[in-house]
Amino acid sequence: MGQDRGKYDFYIGLGLAISSSAFIGGSFILKKKGLLRLARKGSMRAGQGGHAYLKEWLWWAGLLSMGAGEAANFAAYAFAPATLVTPLGALSVLVSSVLSSHFLSERLNLHGKLGCLLSILGSTTMVIHAPKEEEINSLDDMAKKLVDPGFVVFATFVVIVALILIFVVGPRHGQTNILVYIAICSVIGALSVSCVKGLGIAIKEVIAGKPTIRNPLSWLLLLSLVTCVSTQINYLNKALDIFNTSLVTPIYYVFFTTSVLTCSAILFKEWEHMGPDDIIGTFAGFVTIIVGIFLLHAFKDVSINLASLAVSMRKEERPASVANGLATHASYELLDSDTTVDMEVGPPFESVSRRNGTTAAL
Repeated sequence: MGQDRGKYDFYIGLGLAISSSAFIGGSFILKKKGLLRLARKGSMRAGQGGHAYLKEWLWWAGLLSMGAGEAANFAAYAFAPATLVTPLGALSVLVSSVLSSHFLSERLNLHGKLGCLLSILGSTTMVIHAPKEEEINSLDDMAKKLVDPGFVVFATFVVIVALILIFVVGPRHGQTNILVYIAICSVIGALSVSCVKGLGIAIKEVIAGKPTIRNPLSWLLLLSLVTCVSTQINYLNKALDIFNTSLVTPIYYVFFTTSVLTCSAILFKEWEHMGPDDIIGTFAGFVTIIVGIFLLHAFKDVSINLASLAVSMRKEERPASVANGLATHASYELLDSDTTVDMEVGPPFESVSRRNGTTAAL
């Protein structure tokens, strides 16, 4: 019965994670469309500190789409391990890239299509070999894990890095370096996922009739989640406003997934019960995702598709065939010249031999 319940929860979490990726991927496009419309109107851009996007209905549609995706993601973390839900975020990269090529006139070339395929394959590999987190059945278990020395050190380090990026690095390099704002969203996202996991357990206990609302940890997790998510939205808006969507989405996925997997491993001790094959498979899947995302955005400005690739191959074959023809023609000319030389040089050698023969006879 317990195994059947576990499989049931697994498929619920899987379905919620996939729907979450679809909503979140579409939200990037809606937000970007709203920000571009504001830029055409001459309003102060979000990257410059403006908040005119709050009056744009497309931006609000994107926010609602992201809210639906985050809600589905929230529920998915309550039913399935973080190492199952988080890698499936690669599907949002696929959705965002495909939609941006249609609605934002951002090209998706052959490299981008291969990158999307590799991202899906890598995510599938990670899901198959994902480590199983320890069972947490109550907020009391969650509280014990939150005060674990390893997690306390990690959370302190994350907060310090986030504050440095926000108040020191961001004002200086945020407008020119795409990694600054994305790094802020990613490191804070690691803590937000932990809060989501704890609140998911709290909601389960409320449904079961337990007095979870009176537990101070529930309100602490809720307050922390609101703070983290609002900060993420703010800096993600800045990154989307300044940089290309096809760049922001995949880089954000890599950074965010790395942060979440690290936090999940420290908090839930997931790697302790994994075999060598699962460890290798997990790392291989993650590296495959990174390679796919690299192909997705590194060559985005290169105009290449299957038709142009075939044309370039034919162009390469033509010079080779012409070169071979010239080489063959040159060899024939060389042979003809050798024959002519032999015919011209032959008689003098014959006369010399005859003289030698005559001399010898004499």
